[in-house]
Amino acid sequence: MNEDLKRIARRRAGAKLGLYVHATVYVVVNAFLALVQSQASPGTHWALWPAAGWGLGLAIHAAAVLLAGSGVRERMEAEELRKLESR
Repeated sequence: MNEDLKRIARRRAGAKLGLYVHATVYVVVNAFLALVQSQASPGTHWALWPAAGWGLGLAIHAAAVLLAGSGVRERMEAEELRKLESR
């Protein structure tokens, strides 16, 4: 059982670390795009489009990581296992 808990903890920590890396890259790249946009075409706001699209992907990534940590998956797996065993 201890090894199972270590495996789960390692997986969750890896998922959170991946989210942090994703968020950091999002901020750095979109800050760079905003800088380029302000220098190249200050009258337009085209840098908002990549930030919005990528932001949606980041939000979905965050939701997946945070929901995984809430135990939803484990409860669903336990319920499916209980259904299969009752057959």
